[in-house]
Amino acid sequence: MAVFVALGAFLMTLAGGWVAQRVTDRRHLVLGLAGGLMLGVVGLDLLPEAIEAAGEPVFGVPMALLLFVGGFLVAHLVERLLSVRQVAHGAGGQHGERVPQVGLAAAAAMVGHSLMDGIALGAAFQVSGSMGVAVALAVISHDFADGFNTYTLTSLYGNARRKALLMLFAAAVAPVVGAATTLLFTLPEELLGGYLGFFGGALLYLAAAEILPEAHHTHPARSTLLCTIGGVGFIWLVVGIAE
Repeated sequence: MAVFVALGAFLMTLAGGWVAQRVTDRRHLVLGLAGGLMLGVVGLDLLPEAIEAAGEPVFGVPMALLLFVGGFLVAHLVERLLSVRQVAHGAGGQHGERVPQVGLAAAAAMVGHSLMDGIALGAAFQVSGSMGVAVALAVISHDFADGFNTYTLTSLYGNARRKALLMLFAAAVAPVVGAATTLLFTLPEELLGGYLGFFGGALLYLAAAEILPEAHHTHPARSTLLCTIGGVGFIWLVVGIAE
């Protein structure tokens, strides 16, 4: 049942990527929406789940929040290192030039997140049918945002359309694979919580430091801000319905 439901997540992920491709003439709106979706996923979905699942606090701070900060710093460090390396090798010396590897790394993180969605879906159905349905609603709904963000992140950093489509397809297949693996093993709850916290920090860095500034750089329009707010509101609606 979990694998069958994951096929719905597969289709929704592809639908999100298709939408991201088709609105290239409104790129600033796409980026504004993507930033809002990412902010909503982090603040309203990933962090609450991570804090609940990641176990005991460490020196007064929840483990999930420590890993959240760690994920933010690692994303910043990776981007800086890749930027410096590219300039050193003469691949790009202008300030603010996008580094394709950063986009691929970010998209790979989205694929990992989608894989964990599938695992969570399979684990929920192991507990009960009602819990499985609730988790399925959340996964299928926000996988549209995952597909949208995966394609946007990959293409934003200057990667070829073929690579963006490849990462999109990987993100679409990931929840199906994740759900299928739950037939073989069960992921420890604390490990899942730690991963969600770390991934949330990296995702927030990309949204705050890359996606939203780019969205408002060339088109600082009110409509872009409304798209960002709409993205957050959409994730809030999905989380509320799932609960």
